[in-house]
Amino acid sequence: GRHEVWSWTTSTKQSLCLMWQKVREQLMLSMSFLVAVFWCCRRLYSFLAQLVKRWSNYLRRKFISNLSVLAEVDLLGYSATEWKGETKQAKHMREAYEELFWSCHIKYLRQVRRDNYCVLRAVLFQIFSQGIPFPSWMKERDILKLPEKLLYSQGCNWIQQYSFGPERYTGPNVFGKLRKCMEMLKTNWAEISATKDHEERGNMCNTLFSDESKEHKLYEAIKFIMLYEVVEAYEQIKNREEPIHNLFSLLLARDSSSDPLSFMMNHLNSIGDSICLDQVELFLLGYLLEVKIRVYRLHRFNTEEFQVNFPEEYRREWHEISLLTEDDHYYLIPLFRT
Repeated sequence: GRHEVWSWTTSTKQSLCLMWQKVREQLMLSMSFLVAVFWCCRRLYSFLAQLVKRWSNYLRRKFISNLSVLAEVDLLGYSATEWKGETKQAKHMREAYEELFWSCHIKYLRQVRRDNYCVLRAVLFQIFSQGIPFPSWMKERDILKLPEKLLYSQGCNWIQQYSFGPERYTGPNVFGKLRKCMEMLKTNWAEISATKDHEERGNMCNTLFSDESKEHKLYEAIKFIMLYEVVEAYEQIKNREEPIHNLFSLLLARDSSSDPLSFMMNHLNSIGDSICLDQVELFLLGYLLEVKIRVYRLHRFNTEEFQVNFPEEYRREWHEISLLTEDDHYYLIPLFRT
């Protein structure tokens, strides 16, 4: 009996040992497999993380490089960086920036792409970002019909010589191109001004002002509206109709813009390409968009021309936007903090 018990115990131990060996082998294989899987997953995760990081950095660099109105920066910090040294001009500019900071409560600014659409960009960006609605006259007219109206009602065949800034395009398709520009302006203006959430509106502006093609259409639409209003004012002067605003008389008194055609050929066609708006055209821009444009001219600091309004005569209900310039050519957007 003892022999049988010993034999059974021995065989059981042997069976358990064999079973354990097989289980251990399986466990070792499983652990090796899991370790290998873990190692591969870790390497894959590291690879994907690097890929996402690089792609994110690429998109951020691309977005920032395309964005034509940059994020806000500290005003005095910008002044100290841009106007180093002890020259007379550098000291003058730093004093002007300090005056803006302490007396005008301008604490930050936004840089605007330095091209020949600069002033149009700075004005339109603020109109959109503030949610300013269409001017009253634009609510009463369909601006999409203005190009055809100029041709068929006013008989302005010379409009085919209209040039689209740096594109320098002229020809029979000018009406189709102008209509697309007007559609771009009307659609985006209506959509953005209807957005009440400030952050969402800001995101929409950043998206719009990082697309150069769309941007240029907006500016060309504004240029054409300026031309259309000059044509109407010119016709009123010829027909001795109702009195027109003084700025039209001032604009048409120039030898280079004595009529709408010369205004287009000598001024508007070059805006965005080789020149910016001058002060007379800035008066016209504020009048047409029904905004009071306050410009801080730093090179005129300590003179009566340090702060100028465009136009000088404006209605109380008009919204106000501000520009900052060091040379009357390139413009920045000042931001107020109390």
